[in-house]
Amino acid sequence: MSLLAKIAEIENEMARTQKNKATAHHLGLLKARLAKLKRELITPKGGSGGGTGEGFDVAKTGDARIGFVGFPSVGKSTLLSNLAGVYSEVAAYEFTTLTTVPGVIRYKGAKIQLLDLPGIIEGAKDGKGRGRQVIAVARTCNLILIVLDVLKPLGHKKLIEHELEGFGIRLNKQPPNIGFKKKDKGGINFTATCAQSELDAETVKSILSEYKIHNADITLRSDSTADDLIDVVEGNRVYIPCIYVLNKIDQISIEELDIIYKIPHCVPISAHHRWNFDDLLEKIWDYLHLVRIYTKPKGQLPDYTAPVVLPDGKTSVEDFCLKIHKNLMKEFKYALVWGSSVKHNPQKVGKDHVLEDEDVIQLVKK
Repeated sequence: MSLLAKIAEIENEMARTQKNKATAHHLGLLKARLAKLKRELITPKGGSGGGTGEGFDVAKTGDARIGFVGFPSVGKSTLLSNLAGVYSEVAAYEFTTLTTVPGVIRYKGAKIQLLDLPGIIEGAKDGKGRGRQVIAVARTCNLILIVLDVLKPLGHKKLIEHELEGFGIRLNKQPPNIGFKKKDKGGINFTATCAQSELDAETVKSILSEYKIHNADITLRSDSTADDLIDVVEGNRVYIPCIYVLNKIDQISIEELDIIYKIPHCVPISAHHRWNFDDLLEKIWDYLHLVRIYTKPKGQLPDYTAPVVLPDGKTSVEDFCLKIHKNLMKEFKYALVWGSSVKHNPQKVGKDHVLEDEDVIQLVKK
């Protein structure tokens, strides 16, 4: 039996099974089996068989990377060429773009790389079309823009989300709050710090035994599902923020536009007429959570033209030094910081001080 046939069989069985407490155990097992098969699809077993075909490896440049994902002919290429001034081939038939086209925009001092990925079709996660390579590039992005046609948005949205979920990409979600630690002996130690609606010790054991894990500590700190547990055990999931871009709003009425504006994570635009681009850029900036730090040489004014841009979560003074040069930390004595992260201006700080957006920093060497 091929992998796809096995996957289809399990999915059919899951669709046939009623959901209740008695079958929760069985469904958990099926979900774990499904996740394992899907992982084999993404990373085929076996050594270096014949080449995997050309990938779309694009060198990562700039401070953040944004991927445009969508079905063919929803206006991804038009959007990219109007945003970044890059010419990605545009035509009125489907599948115009065949490889990744990179473009770069400068926004608020940060260099942001935009990738126009080829159109995704249904079944991309099963290796149809160029789907596998497209989604592999999407995994490396800091933000995903799902471009939808405003006239048929919801069907497409569901399909694309399903394809990305199948590849271990979780959109607009936080990693599940589950502690998982493998051990050498001692069986499975299961603790839940709050009431669980779905998982119990039996289900957890059966899911772990599917992965041949018989000794582990599992701590559930929130109400989790079987899928959350599988995500943690697999460990190859990426959590990426996502914005839905509804293109072609020049074809609908104002009343419809008002309704669209209420959908969360959504921006309506018209790529062809360049409508509402500033709103889109502002939303992109919010979702990327970048932190800009301005440098100040001793005895001079701060340089506000070229900030050092740090990703969210890596904004300590040490991260700032490493971003400039890896040998800076060896000579680092202390730093003077002006801005919202300190109580006095300037304040003397050490390497563990966390910087905030638009702080000014001056490094003092030994």
